[in-house]
Amino acid sequence: MARRTIDYGSIAGVAAAFAGIVGGLLLEGGELRDISQLTAGLIVLGGTFGAVLISSPLPIVRGALARLGEVVYPVHNDPAALMETIIQLATKARRNGLVSLEEDALAATDPFLGKALNLAVDGTELQEIRRMLELDMMIEEHHAEAEARVWESAGGFAPTIGIIGAVLGLIQVMKNLADIDAVGHGIAVAFVATVYGVAAANLLFLPAAAKIKTRTRMEMQRKELIVEGVAGIIEGMNPKLIQSKLEAFAAGRPTPEPRTKNASGNARVPA
Repeated sequence: MARRTIDYGSIAGVAAAFAGIVGGLLLEGGELRDISQLTAGLIVLGGTFGAVLISSPLPIVRGALARLGEVVYPVHNDPAALMETIIQLATKARRNGLVSLEEDALAATDPFLGKALNLAVDGTELQEIRRMLELDMMIEEHHAEAEARVWESAGGFAPTIGIIGAVLGLIQVMKNLADIDAVGHGIAVAFVATVYGVAAANLLFLPAAAKIKTRTRMEMQRKELIVEGVAGIIEGMNPKLIQSKLEAFAAGRPTPEPRTKNASGNARVPA
């Protein structure tokens, strides 16, 4: 049901952005060596990474680094295949009872679906099943948002670190004011760090954070579909009615908002 696929959109986006920038530089008569500065890259990337480590707990930073790979190589879930699986389970449960789904629950490749089915087979009340599954979704969503904020923080730090790199370069320029040719070259080199900082923030860090948030909302919507499907199975609904419900749910449900807590402190999912 789930498989990893290459996100060609992300790769094409990065390639198009860098091609546009480098192409514009070459059309203006510049050269690649004008923006090829190892020291500027070291200042920007090193400084940004250090600032991120200071501002975010280490476990969250590790999670953000791991999630970065999912921006380009994400897990793809087919909603149609998921709905078909749920309909098959509903048909089997309607014929043989909920207990007949015990083996399916153990064999489920989707951990969330497996947990939902196990709770149903164990005879847990529907309201309690919803509460437990929504709590799992809320925790996962909060973790993903925290990891996305790491890259948002990096996007905020990088331009400022780039300015620091430019100032450091200008300091070196001031040491050679007697040589006007060296001054002109030094100023050009100094501002490369600013370019690196702004480019890293707007072409890598901030887009990565946005993609992580989007994928998280899509995953929450998929899990809400599972919750609704299992709820229909527990209620003994006709499989055709469950199918119609899930199709309408998948086609017309808005992207879920972040979960909050109500006045009593319990998890709440926006209606």
